[in-house]
Amino acid sequence: MAKVLFIEASPRKGRSYSTQAAQAFLDAYQAAHPGDTVETLDLWAADLPAFDGATLDAKYAVMGGKDFTAEQAQAWGKIVAAADHFKAADKIVIATPMWNFSVPYVLKHYIDVIAQPGQTFGWSPDQGYFGLVKGKPALVVTASMGAYGPGSGAEAIDFQKPYVEWMLKFFGFETIHSLQVINTGMPDSAEASLAEAKVKAEALAKAF
Repeated sequence: MAKVLFIEASPRKGRSYSTQAAQAFLDAYQAAHPGDTVETLDLWAADLPAFDGATLDAKYAVMGGKDFTAEQAQAWGKIVAAADHFKAADKIVIATPMWNFSVPYVLKHYIDVIAQPGQTFGWSPDQGYFGLVKGKPALVVTASMGAYGPGSGAEAIDFQKPYVEWMLKFFGFETIHSLQVINTGMPDSAEASLAEAKVKAEALAKAF
């Protein structure tokens, strides 16, 4: 039995195009894999630890091989708990809208929390950086008011999909799928794009 962690970055719930496309995938996934479980991590309701001074000092202590102070140990414990929760999933699904050509700040916060040495990545003089989260597939579901894919002419200002996928690769993910809903600012185009994404989602869910 596998566990899927669905990371939801839109506060709009059912009105969100990224969430709707992701839910179509999850519904099809559960139909195809009835023994698996799906956990939703709503980043707008999650109690994410602050990445403050004590946490940053703890990170530098880890990187420098130094001991924690009591405050640093407490702060780092929260970071490790969040990273462990992420790593405990067998499969990852991330749904995010585009905000200001990037991702909502709650998703950036979450990534900043779990992107930690010894948790999701490592480093050595011989290898440089290397990911620690191996052998898991991921799906990135995005929605944007415009079109930013290849041939759009706007590829250079897309800091949404490339960023999320690059961070997953940095963590060690090798199998990363994507679904996109584009032109959400135009109702007719948005619904057509959503319908296309749902068809692709249902096909992908069977083999994910």
